[in-house]
Order: sequence, then structure tokens, then C-alpha cells
Amino acid sequence: MSKKTHYKNNLKSDVACLIKAAQRKGFWGKLRGYFLAGILITAPISLTIYLGWIFIDFMDTKVSGILPDKYNPETYLPFSVPGLGFLIFLIVITLIGALTAGFVGRYFINLSERIVTRMPILRSIYAAIKQIFETILSTQSSAFREVVLFQYPRPGIWSLGFITGLTEGEIQDLTEDEVLNVFLPTTPNPTSGFLLFIPKNDLLFLEMSVEDGIKMVVSGGILTPKKLKEKSIETKNYA
Repeated sequence: MSKKTHYKNNLKSDVACLIKAAQRKGFWGKLRGYFLAGILITAPISLTIYLGWIFIDFMDTKVSGILPDKYNPETYLPFSVPGLGFLIFLIVITLIGALTAGFVGRYFINLSERIVTRMPILRSIYAAIKQIFETILSTQSSAFREVVLFQYPRPGIWSLGFITGLTEGEIQDLTEDEVLNVFLPTTPNPTSGFLLFIPKNDLLFLEMSVEDGIKMVVSGGILTPKKLKEKSIETKNYA
């Protein structure tokens, strides 16, 4: 079953439960049930469209501000085109990616990196940002693609975390067991949290996707996957 079908089935089930519960009550109870069912249906769609519109409008404003008038299609049109700035942004990023595949593009990229790496403060910021994006966008990296359970902050209390890689260097050399880097996010903002170094044998690997794990963290446990299974620890390879 796809995620889209699963979401639709859950939504229909929740709406049906609200309507069924409302029908067992009086007039005002029915109105309340129908009102909540309406919110359940319209709120996710409305918020998604609203946030998408804000993002597209932001991109249109920024791109239109730096694009010369003679190259801006809206200069020759009697109306504005929503999403034009976002489309231009995608085209420019794609062209930059295509240029880096050639000799000239790689030369300028290497030249730019050499210039930045000679600047004391900027080189540290650049290196950190580059490593983060390479880790997230790499198709071969297993970082942030596994959800685990572990006992924290004390035995008997379980926390949800995400594998970000295999611990290497001095930290691994000073520990007897094989250790993994685990990111422990905070609720409801998963972009902040703690970096923990946990022995592999102390982790329980879950079958839930990273997306489901993030949903669970953001919702404070309200959105919980129906079925959780432990994965075989022996089959994991984070090298």
C-alpha cells in the first residue's frame, strides 16, 4: 500500500468516526461533529496550499528583484505569472549543475573552493555546510535513513533517534564497542537536538521510515506508525 493510499484511508476513517459519533448525539453534538470533520478535511489541504503559496511568492519576489527587466518575462506581460521565479530558480540551479560536469565548470568550482578555503572563518563555515549537503543528498550514504530506539536519558526510558553515520577517529578508538552517531531530535522542532555516540548493540533498529519518525517527533507522538518491527542489527553497514 502506497503512502498516498494509506493517508487517504486514515483520513476517511477519522472522518467516518467523527460523523458516526456525531450521529449518536443531539442536534448540537451533530453540528460539532460535522464541524470537526470539516476541519479535518480542509485544514491539511488549506495549510499545504497556503505554505506552498508563501514559498512560491517568496521565490518570485527574490528572483524578480535580481533579474534584469529585459530578461524578465513579466516586463512584456500585462500580468504577473505566479511561480515564474521558482521556475527560473530551478532552471538556473539545473544549468549550474550541468556546467559543473564539464572541464571548464569543474575548473571554476575548484578555483572558487581554493579561494574560500584560504579564508580563516569562511572556510570552516563552507566545509561544514558542504559536508552536510553531501551527506543529505548522497544516494549511497545511509546517514539519516534509519530510525532507532535506545534507552535515554536513563535505563527504562526509550528515546527515538536517527542514525547519521559510523563513529570514526578518536572517539571510536577510545571505545571498545562499535559506536554509531545518533541524532536525538527535540519536539516539536526536529532541527535541534543532541548528537549521541551509542554502541551498536544498544540500539533497536525500526522498520519505520525517517519520514514517519520525523512526523512522530513533530507531532509529539500523536502520529504513530501502526506497526513497528525490529530490524536485524547484523545486516547494517554504515561504513
